Amino acid sequence: MQAIISIGSNLGDRLALIGRAVALIQERLGAQAVTSALYHSPAWGYDSPNPFINVVTVIPVPDTLSAHALLSILLSIERSISPLSHRRPDGSYADRLIDIDLIALGSICCSTPQLTLPHPRMHLRPFVLEPLAQILPHWQHPQLHLTPAGLLARIHSHISSQAGAER
Repeated sequence: MQAIISIGSNLGDRLALIGRAVALIQERLGAQAVTSALYHSPAWGYDSPNPFINVVTVIPVPDTLSAHALLSILLSIERSISPLSHRRPDGSYADRLIDIDLIALGSICCSTPQLTLPHPRMHLRPFVLEPLAQILPHWQHPQLHLTPAGLLARIHSHISSQAGAER
């Protein structure tokens, strides 16, 4: 089974922090990851003058490792790099040294208070879909049944229709 993981940073030495996260994920899971090229993007979901660098990494995981156990590993890696919260006191997003999101695990679909798979906003985020399309172009969202390119096309179509409505 393979895990799809999104890693981003918009503070500090972003490249070094992302590199450290990838190395720790490989170390903890005992496997080699395939990692996308860097993707530069503005903050998503909030305003910030600090742009993000993002990557998507795909790594094999043992079938014996549950989605919740994998999430626990990823969160412990995230906290080991930066214990700072990703949220402001009002609940909105904040700048961060590192952000590690479990995007998908095989074709598992789940929704618990701790974890939703596939990630509930992945299909809205070009900074996940562009790198994913680069390294896993034939992957299909297990609920939406679209490839990363198909999901990106939906985003672009939505943006185009909004722009047309505003004219």
